[in-house]
Amino acid sequence: MTRDEFLRNLEQELSLSEGSLSESQPLTQIDGWDSMAAVLFIALADEKMGVTISGSQVARARTLADLLSLLGDTVGA
Repeated sequence: MTRDEFLRNLEQELSLSEGSLSESQPLTQIDGWDSMAAVLFIALADEKMGVTISGSQVARARTLADLLSLLGDTVGA
């Protein structure tokens, strides 16, 4: 799965318009980004990528790029 595909999946989970998320986007500028959205990200990472991410790792993230970096090499460019 590419980074773009992962972002499209995240948009769907967060009920956002397709193409509304970009890697450089600060999490504070995402409509509806809250603790529940963080849990959705963690679940998506586990289900789609097989990567276990902790809540504390997500809490340290400031941008979508930070979150994507938590996926490591499992997500393509």
